[in-house]
Amino acid sequence: MRLAILLACLACPAMAEPVAEIVILGEVHDNPDAHLGQAAALRDLSPSAVIFEMLTEGDAKRADADRSLIEDAWAASGWKHFPIYAPIFDALGAAHIVGAAASRKVVRAVYSDGPAALFGPDAPLYGLDAALPGDEQRLREDLQFEAHCKAMPRDAMAGMVAVQRYRDAVFARAALEALERHGPPVALIVGNGHARLDWGVPAMIARAAPDITTYATGFVEGTTDMPFEEIRFVPQADRTDPCKSLNPD
Repeated sequence: MRLAILLACLACPAMAEPVAEIVILGEVHDNPDAHLGQAAALRDLSPSAVIFEMLTEGDAKRADADRSLIEDAWAASGWKHFPIYAPIFDALGAAHIVGAAASRKVVRAVYSDGPAALFGPDAPLYGLDAALPGDEQRLREDLQFEAHCKAMPRDAMAGMVAVQRYRDAVFARAALEALERHGPPVALIVGNGHARLDWGVPAMIARAAPDITTYATGFVEGTTDMPFEEIRFVPQADRTDPCKSLNPD
């Protein structure tokens, strides 16, 4: 049954034409089938560059210059499970590898000081200088509280939302810079929460560069409330409940 579901996903038609200038491929990080789907999408797309949420700019540059260093760059990033991401790198072809990860030091500063202070002079272009509408702020804090297993103080979630906004803007800026440098199309590999249309990277790009076309695909397990142009379902990964150790009761 699992194989049948996977084949159904990988046999999906290629992405809608015309191909957007920036194609955003969401994922469930620990789901190997999601990465197989992303790899298939990259082979169909043949992008000029692929931006990775997981790699810093420096590590990506080294990996791009010498593909034998890709696994070392992955290890340096602190992300685990390189083998399940390997199909994505195998599907790159001639695409440049671009990194958009922020350091932990920067993320901590965003948490305490806000996204605009760390982003730079273009912060207003991405809306980082303005507070979110109250309803959206509360909803996003609720989602962060759930995502962190309700194990952190509820009042700490405002900082988590600030970090997410910062990272969305950084990914959007990196995609736009890659597009200018390498030409269309470019692809972005990020978690589904960053790929969502309403407030993720597509919304950031629409705000900063409204003439640039984007197309967001979410590779999701089961149902989702997150909006994408396209949803591709993958089997649920075999995992233990990540919240169980934090909430043993």
